[in-house]
Amino acid sequence: MPAFLLEVGTEELPADFVASAIAQWKHLIPQSLESEFLTPEGINVYGTPRRLAVMIQGLPSQQPDREEEIKGPPAQVAFKNGQPTKAAEGFARKQEVELNDLEVRETEKGEFVFVQKKIPGRAAKEILNELIPEWIAKLEGRRFMRWGDGDLRFSRPIRWLVALVDEEILPVELVNGSSKIVSDRLSWGHRVLHPEAVTIPHASKYVETLQTAYIEVDPEVRSQKIQQQTKTEAEKINGVADISPDLLAEVINLVEYPTAVVGKFDEEFLSLPTEVITTVMVSHQRYFPVKESDDVKSKLLPNFITISNGDPQKGEIIAAGNARVIRARLSDAQFFYKADLCKPLEMYVPQLEKITFQEDLGSIFAKVERIGKIALSLAEELNLSQEKCEQVSRTALLCKADLVTQMVYEFPELQGIMGQKYALASQEAEVVANGIFDHYLPRGADDILPETFTGQIVGISDRLDTLVSIFGLGTIPTGSSDPFALRRAANAIINITWNSELKFNLYQNIQQIAADFVKEHPDKENPVANLEEFFLQRIRTLLQDDLKIDYDLVNAVLGEDDPEYTEKALEDLLDVRSRALFLQKIRNNGKMDAIYETVNRSARLAVKGNLDTKQLEPKQVVKPELFEQSSEQAFYDALGELLPKTKASQAERNYQLLVDELAKIAPTVSRFFDGEDSVLVMTEDAKVQENRLNLLGLLRNHARILADFGSIVK
Repeated sequence: MPAFLLEVGTEELPADFVASAIAQWKHLIPQSLESEFLTPEGINVYGTPRRLAVMIQGLPSQQPDREEEIKGPPAQVAFKNGQPTKAAEGFARKQEVELNDLEVRETEKGEFVFVQKKIPGRAAKEILNELIPEWIAKLEGRRFMRWGDGDLRFSRPIRWLVALVDEEILPVELVNGSSKIVSDRLSWGHRVLHPEAVTIPHASKYVETLQTAYIEVDPEVRSQKIQQQTKTEAEKINGVADISPDLLAEVINLVEYPTAVVGKFDEEFLSLPTEVITTVMVSHQRYFPVKESDDVKSKLLPNFITISNGDPQKGEIIAAGNARVIRARLSDAQFFYKADLCKPLEMYVPQLEKITFQEDLGSIFAKVERIGKIALSLAEELNLSQEKCEQVSRTALLCKADLVTQMVYEFPELQGIMGQKYALASQEAEVVANGIFDHYLPRGADDILPETFTGQIVGISDRLDTLVSIFGLGTIPTGSSDPFALRRAANAIINITWNSELKFNLYQNIQQIAADFVKEHPDKENPVANLEEFFLQRIRTLLQDDLKIDYDLVNAVLGEDDPEYTEKALEDLLDVRSRALFLQKIRNNGKMDAIYETVNRSARLAVKGNLDTKQLEPKQVVKPELFEQSSEQAFYDALGELLPKTKASQAERNYQLLVDELAKIAPTVSRFFDGEDSVLVMTEDAKVQENRLNLLGLLRNHARILADFGSIVK
């Protein structure tokens, strides 16, 4: 079976688009081939800054012949008095079959006309000619551009096409206004090392042919070479290269022929904070820092490693040029650092008035004031000491001050980091300085969580203010649109709370912050209802995706359209996690089976009564004098024994106590339903019926402390 090659040659592509395009083609191309009944032996997708390519091995030369059943018009429309109508004739004509090939079959929606059609397989070359423009056109990315006088849009202008089936050129045209790009077997080599056309003799020879022209088309191979070369070069200077996955992923797609080059900068710059130096290297210059050892706290060496796409023989010139660039950047950083240290961090706070947080929400200074109010309220709710409350307030006051420093203005990635450094230099308490950095954590899904109580509380307060304020303006995330990263903010609040075991009432805090918002913005609606639903969605997602709780158990602890459960979940985030984990545990170990039927049967009948779901005291709602059978008294007595276990279970968040007692009461309840002295719950005597329904309602209510068992799928 033949091999197929497609190469789309371009001007320099952005690194992130190369990675994205490869991922898109890995999904799109196999899918489109499968839809055309073409199953190859293998597909490899390649990409460099100047090309995207796909190599398909063992491609069938044509589709298999197949039969296809095609549904036509309803029989009563296709035939009148046994004779075909124009509808039947049109259907037969469209399908290129004779009228006597039509069949009438019964379906769920009545009789319809069908035809069993034999479809001969088309040649793979013909199909590829149609698919190639689609593969190119369906690639998505940011800031696509037009060039020439046509409407063709791509990340960068397309300059050549290679399309080969084995050694044969597959004629493909991309029309762009008055010009067109026609496929050939000519590719192009490395801009510096082989700036000439390259003839690809056979589709299967693509990778090795381009290697002779100093092009390594496989990103995986480039990655291996970069890592090995970088490690080797670092060892030559008795160091260890700090290869971050994010930087590696970017650098891979910045070069076609990687060469690691060691550069040097003046040791005087090592007096700068390590984070400043690495930010200049990594974020701005795409250099790998070099450390003394593998230790996380290891010092930096006055060296860097850059991955060159130039001539390996000119490494010294490349190193010198890059050294001049980084010296200028580090000189600027050194100037900013010294200038910022001329005054204490607190003196920067008033300048936050000049920075707008959001047009309708005022300045960052106003936001800091709101954060401080929320943070102090949380600290007091958590019963922190007076000293710790003051440290939280101090952290809140200074948490955004570094935004107006020269360093952060030039290097925004350092916000929080420089706040921490400047706070320490200003003789602030260490817990305050660390809290300034910590309050930004986590910065993404895989980031660490804050360790300091100051960072935890101020971080939660900052995010609560953002969520309430933005929701209050009516800007609610929809689909993939979330410009203020509100989903990430809510996830962070929940994860920080869970990780740090912070017991506070999120429900009441949202209500209070929302009330303050409406007071300041009387023309806006209270966002509480939308926020509650939003937080429930985030809790649901985190329980299912991160903690691997079964979906029905998540429903059981969060409730389904149950305001009582909504409030309960948001009142105590620690408790909702504990209940979900416990439910998963007793499902896995089989102990749920001992109580499931009893609780569910009681709950299904209890809804016919009107007992408050929060009522737990038998003496207040059940009248023993109305009992007619001993099973009722036994049920009543068992509920009395259950009550202290339920209260202890709540207080200690130890739901095993509750489940053990529910399992213990199960035989008594079964006797109430099915024993020799069983009762008819829905008796005609209204008072007796209510009494029995209250017994069942009490059992349901005790179980509801743990979960809504009606949501659990057996």
